[in-house]
Amino acid sequence: MNDVQAPTVSPQHGGCGRPKLFSTLAALAAVPVGTALRKRMGGRHDLARATSPRDTAKGGASYKDAPTKSVTVRGARFSYRQLGPDTGVPVIFLSHLGGNLDNWDPRVVDGIAARRPVITFDNRGVGASEGTAPDSIEAMARDAIAFVRALGFKKVDLLGFSLGGFVSQAIATQEPALVRKIILAGTGPAGGPGIADVTSVTYRDALKAFATFSDPKEHMFFTRTPSGKSAARAFVLRLKERTDHRDRAVAFSTVRTQMKAVKAWGSEKPADLSLMKQPVLVADGESDHMVPTGNSYDLARRLPNATLQIYPDAGHGGIFQFHEQFVEEALEFLDPERK
Repeated sequence: MNDVQAPTVSPQHGGCGRPKLFSTLAALAAVPVGTALRKRMGGRHDLARATSPRDTAKGGASYKDAPTKSVTVRGARFSYRQLGPDTGVPVIFLSHLGGNLDNWDPRVVDGIAARRPVITFDNRGVGASEGTAPDSIEAMARDAIAFVRALGFKKVDLLGFSLGGFVSQAIATQEPALVRKIILAGTGPAGGPGIADVTSVTYRDALKAFATFSDPKEHMFFTRTPSGKSAARAFVLRLKERTDHRDRAVAFSTVRTQMKAVKAWGSEKPADLSLMKQPVLVADGESDHMVPTGNSYDLARRLPNATLQIYPDAGHGGIFQFHEQFVEEALEFLDPERK
């Protein structure tokens, strides 16, 4: 690995305020109602050890206060945040289209960091990370692998949401020995139905948000039912809990490049998912219109060691709407004692 430097803490820029239409697209992002449906591919399992959404990482630290650090990866500084225990296999969070460090639900991050090391990061060209965002999922995966190597990790778990789920699959294909377990949320396989249409769906939902003075994530990630709308508003408020040293907004040029990569992924021939031997937890809402829910069923059917979790009356951001239950299930799945 060339040009790898020790991580340094550095404040990042950012801000709030109602965006105009195109900057609204750059603010894309990924609470608690009901009981989810669960399907175990290859056998049932019982959940263990509940985790409260108020649980925080080791030492009382929380995601809203976690310092933003940076590390040089192949000539560019990558921004990231790290919290949780000092030992154990870290969980690397890979974000959605247009998502930066501040678009992760703090209840999900804090909940998992209560027991596991967690690292969120901006990939190349995203948020405060330097460089130009690549226009393919495979190149994004190579940058993510280089980032993990720069931090000195030899084994990691992955939590990929939406676009991050595509990248997670590519990482597992490119460097299978690096990956222990994978959580794929609101995502789908290469060539999956509807994935190539994400750009048009994104523009449509952004226009709805612009017309209604709302956050686009409310339309992209949640259903328009009463419970979905309530969960959407709560989620957006949680994203605003961090007030200091917020991440830099994602440039619209980066979002367009990511859209190109997503369309190419959705147009590819289906990959041989039987080669992914790692345990995988697949999670989605039953009414995901961004990456249609059928893709989650397809992933769970084709992956050799998969667990499928479908949340009722939930959309693309089902793991955020059901964050308490998701954290409980994710920790049980990631438990090193569970094979």
